[in-house]
Amino acid sequence: MAQLEHIEAIERRLWSAADTLRANSTYASNEYFLPVMGLVFLRHAYSRYLGFKDDIEAELPSRGGKKRALRKEDFSQLSAIFLRPKAQFDHLVALPDSEDRAKAIIDAMESIEADYDNLRGVLPKSEYQELDNDVLGQLLRTLNPDELKKVSGDVFGRIYEYFLTQFADEKAHDDGEFFTPISIVSLIAHMIEPERGTVLDPACGSGGMFVQSARIVEGQGQSAADKLTFRGLEKNAITIRLAKMNLAVNGLEGDIQQAITYYEDPHEMVRPIT
Repeated sequence: MAQLEHIEAIERRLWSAADTLRANSTYASNEYFLPVMGLVFLRHAYSRYLGFKDDIEAELPSRGGKKRALRKEDFSQLSAIFLRPKAQFDHLVALPDSEDRAKAIIDAMESIEADYDNLRGVLPKSEYQELDNDVLGQLLRTLNPDELKKVSGDVFGRIYEYFLTQFADEKAHDDGEFFTPISIVSLIAHMIEPERGTVLDPACGSGGMFVQSARIVEGQGQSAADKLTFRGLEKNAITIRLAKMNLAVNGLEGDIQQAITYYEDPHEMVRPIT
């Protein structure tokens, strides 16, 4: 309970710091949320990357006393994504004020998209050119407090979901329609109890149902990537980007189509009654 309260305090403080930067800038919430979520995505991805990196390196084959370099494939079955040095959060945080942080963040996003076809054109990039260099520096430092490095578990997964919740409460995008509270999504996923096959969400928003379904399978010691196929429909293009980011940071992929469920069935999942 004490650790939970500590994590909740961290969540509130990180949000407060990020929101204070927005309040002291010229940006509206709907201009601010996607670049902020992009940075939270990078920090979450880095946390998961570090969580597996040492164990993967310990098992790498070696030749002539030298181990080969890490590869994307090493992380593919571990619910994590591979990050090249330029995409690692510590690298971005360490940039001096003389560096163009927007360019560095864009380079980081492009390096991830180069390795993951499902993320091409999905991650925020041009949005960072609108943010001041100092604001970006403060955001990067805000999302990288020392105390987070000492907390066990998937803390940044919680923080990622917390930021989605807060932006939804502010109606920063699409009148808040992109996000259903995690408690409700988790309840539905546990009622369905997916074990294998296709998870179809006809109004998938930011992809919470896919992530919660994957966690149920992983909690049974199985690989969600092997057991589940994710298919979703969503009417808003920006929300689809959020959903694909949410899947990717959890080491998952899904076929998410832009469509209105009432009228369209691009996955051809509906079977006529005969």
